[in-house]
Amino acid sequence: MQSTQEIKNKDSQFIMQTYGRFPVAIAKGEGAKVYSPEGKEYIDFTSGIGVCSVGYGNKAWAEAIYEQALTLGHISNLYYTEPSVRLAERLCTISGMSNVFFSNSGAESNEGAIKLARKYSRDKYGEGRHKIITLYQSFHGRTVTTLAATGQDVFHTNFFPFTEGFSHVPANDFEALLGEVDETTCAIMMELVQGEGGVLPLEREFVKKVRALCDERDILLIIDEVQTGIGRCGKLFAFMEYGILPDVATTAKGIAGGLPMGAVFANEKTKNVLTAGTHATTFGANPICSAAANKVLDILEGGVLDEVSAKGDYIREKIEAMDLAVVKGTRGLGLMIGVVVPEGEHKAYASKLIDAGLLCITAGRDAIRFLPPLTITYEEIDLGLKIFETVMKEAK
Repeated sequence: MQSTQEIKNKDSQFIMQTYGRFPVAIAKGEGAKVYSPEGKEYIDFTSGIGVCSVGYGNKAWAEAIYEQALTLGHISNLYYTEPSVRLAERLCTISGMSNVFFSNSGAESNEGAIKLARKYSRDKYGEGRHKIITLYQSFHGRTVTTLAATGQDVFHTNFFPFTEGFSHVPANDFEALLGEVDETTCAIMMELVQGEGGVLPLEREFVKKVRALCDERDILLIIDEVQTGIGRCGKLFAFMEYGILPDVATTAKGIAGGLPMGAVFANEKTKNVLTAGTHATTFGANPICSAAANKVLDILEGGVLDEVSAKGDYIREKIEAMDLAVVKGTRGLGLMIGVVVPEGEHKAYASKLIDAGLLCITAGRDAIRFLPPLTITYEEIDLGLKIFETVMKEAK
């Protein structure tokens, strides 16, 4: 096996340097623990940015992939496959949505949702009704269109011209949103917990008002569940926690437990908008990814999902009881947690935590972000929190 330094050297030579990587290489994992090529152990409070939802080395998940790979690895979407329809039925039955389009990533799912919204309005109202309103501090992807949808100026550089037809308003400010709605508006798109923006949950009353406004004006409500979905916030989707049903929802990250997959869901009103030839993908609903996603649902339904909220509360309560001078509080929902530190210092603290053996990421301007595997044990949580407390007590 190559050493960490050898891997880093070859990365710099052969891979485009588009990531500000931490100086860590990971060779293997088990549960919520991962290991460097040299054998250094880390407690992983990131799960690949919310992707490895059932942990590392999960044998049931791996066996499902293996068995499907031996049976049918891939086939064109011009033909039917059982794993995809089984997955679609399960996801729609649980969520209350009507049908689904399977994609490969979160950004791709959000692109599909944007296309669906604009086609819905064009089909019903003709040209000119295309504007989509999103929130400041939102993040919807890194394609030219989803960057335009993202409500953070830091992402609106380098790639001009961006796709037109997006505007942004402050989160939880219903009057500002109402003032932006006009005859050109076809959709409102938002994350119920803004992940990249700082792990910022939306106010429930604001969300309810937006849902009512969309019903009143025949504007589509798109809920971006790329990070919040597939159990991350305590229920299969965060919109279920908020007590609403969107017109369109998207998800990705943890849906297949580590394989690339995404989805666009439609409700009864929007289920027939995308017709043959209007949207497609080569790899979406790949049988192996679908089998992996079905096994993720099996694992979540086996009691894992029931513990997500309790584990999230446990982590936040433990941190808030530590009485650490540099910790200003916590926020989040379920196992999507932001630990608030002084603005601008979050990256430095994250680096110290990683050096000490706790993998974490950052969000917004002031949050250390935790997205542990949904299957993480309390023993693994305690090991991670012990590292966290030790490091943060020494922080200046």
